[in-house]
Amino acid sequence: MDHGKPPAAGLSSVVVLSAVLACAAAVLQPHDLLYDNAVRAFYNSDYEETVRAMEGALRSHSQLRSTKVRCRLRCQDQHPFDGTFSDLRFFDVVLRRSACLDKCMEDKVGAQSLHKVSEDVVQDFTRRIPYNFLQLAYQKLKQPEKAAAAAHTYFQANPEHVEMGQNLEQYKDLEGVREQHFVDREVRPHQRSFMDAVRLYDKDDYEGAISLFEEALVEYFKADVACRALCQGPQKFEDHDHLSYRYSLLEVVSVDRLEDALQSALTYLLFHDGEEFMTENVVFYREVLGQDGEPREDAARYLRRHKQELELLLIGSQIMGADFTEANYWSSTGGRNDLNRIPSSTDGWMEYVPISGKKIAAPQQLKEGGPLVFEGVQLVQNSGDLNGTQRVLLDHIISEQDCAELRSLAQAVTMAGDGYKGRTSPHTPNEKFEGATVLKTLQYGYEGRVPMKSARLFYNVSERARRIIESYFMLNSTLHFSYTHLVCRTAITGQQDHRNDLSHPIHADNCLLDPDAHECWKEPPAYTYRDYSALLYLNGDFDGGEFIFTKIDAKTVTASVKPKCGRMVGFSSGGENPHGVKAVTSGQRCAVALWFTLDPLFRELERLQADEVIQALDKQSVLSQSFSINPRDEL
Repeated sequence: MDHGKPPAAGLSSVVVLSAVLACAAAVLQPHDLLYDNAVRAFYNSDYEETVRAMEGALRSHSQLRSTKVRCRLRCQDQHPFDGTFSDLRFFDVVLRRSACLDKCMEDKVGAQSLHKVSEDVVQDFTRRIPYNFLQLAYQKLKQPEKAAAAAHTYFQANPEHVEMGQNLEQYKDLEGVREQHFVDREVRPHQRSFMDAVRLYDKDDYEGAISLFEEALVEYFKADVACRALCQGPQKFEDHDHLSYRYSLLEVVSVDRLEDALQSALTYLLFHDGEEFMTENVVFYREVLGQDGEPREDAARYLRRHKQELELLLIGSQIMGADFTEANYWSSTGGRNDLNRIPSSTDGWMEYVPISGKKIAAPQQLKEGGPLVFEGVQLVQNSGDLNGTQRVLLDHIISEQDCAELRSLAQAVTMAGDGYKGRTSPHTPNEKFEGATVLKTLQYGYEGRVPMKSARLFYNVSERARRIIESYFMLNSTLHFSYTHLVCRTAITGQQDHRNDLSHPIHADNCLLDPDAHECWKEPPAYTYRDYSALLYLNGDFDGGEFIFTKIDAKTVTASVKPKCGRMVGFSSGGENPHGVKAVTSGQRCAVALWFTLDPLFRELERLQADEVIQALDKQSVLSQSFSINPRDEL
């Protein structure tokens, strides 16, 4: 008998097992799977598992990002574009880089197909939704310092979230919670260095500030390289979501470093040409030094590349017939001029307190009581009855039959997360949000996926609502559509016990509500161009879901409206009318949500396209009737 074979087989098994374990170790668990497990655990009240899975999801997401950067830069170095450039050489390099990237990623994290995630998950991580779950879970586990950090991190990307701001205030008063616990866990190294430098500068520690500003610049250029690596491949640039600094670039000067100060000032003027204060400083430094200087080469190179990319974008837009408007990236005050910005990462519990210098929403001239235009429309309550200004409640805007048809349309065309970048639960994790625009419903009608009659009903009903609001509030100029949305909110079964949140948090429609300061700041990212709002309800067979007006403190309810078919609430969109929606605890609540503007420059593009579709359909109908043509005969 050969006694050597069993040990050999055993050894072979060990080798195979080791190889399997090594392969398994190289596979990074997908962050969307971990995220899903965490959410499920949260709703099952398993908060320890929520924390374990959610922290794992965040680590996986971060590791995947850093691995992509490393692999793309490595493959870029291994397969450079050399001096003998040609069309074939270009595609050869691109394909080799692609093959290199696939192998590098697979070696590090496993097959890339494992890490393809839905748009919902992408948006949730972009808006830092996992930190909202984490702060609630840590709160349940009685770990307030970790809850504070998670809440602070979430708030940096969602400054309009009133409840989170209130939570942060409460964390401040809890025993054991210190200012250092309010950290932004997503902060980048260049942001951290920059903010620390600003703090030292404010304390007159210029040497320390200079060192950190230099460090911030080095880290910024590293971040720029990483960002460009991540931008390789197909991209989406919807709404320009990105972080930007709240601070202006600061010139740093000390008595014995005037040459460096001159160089910094000249660099500043590269981005803010002609800025008066800095120009005067340049003149002063030149006089004291008796010589001129040059801007920093790294910054000049960065700006040259930006201008070259801009030129390519302009050429490409002309060739492809696409609209492209050059953005004014750097304003005269030194801050990034990004209208859709969200605050850059900050630490410390004082950072989210509103600061002075913001524009306050201007009061509007108050008129109301005009004709209701259509027969049968009934005035239920005016501003006085609703304890506010520029408010109205109307009934019988549309019939029960119209409501039923629009609800049926909603079931066919609405998409989860529509209007909120794919986020299925944009306002509360306890409800599902679905929506559709007028243009989308007309498209579905044209394709035969829904009755065209129903699609046109949505179009006509929204126009009916616009005319009523325009007439009742006695507006002297035309009221234009800003956004029109057929929306349904559905209570998620099993998640309604002990709810203390709202279906839609208290807010204003054209300014950033600041309850603590009793102000509403009319500035981006608010939709500052919106002037009037309306909600036309399609049903009332659900629990909860009342529409509420509050005082500017976002707490004191001044009026409550119970939705029902054909009922419409209309109001001016400013800080005079904070409003929200109570939790929908059972059933589905559907409505046509409308926002209007008096400024024709901000008319809804999709509405203009829908108008053209309707005109084309009407013209086609006339031609068909005139010549008795069967549309199928044209195919």
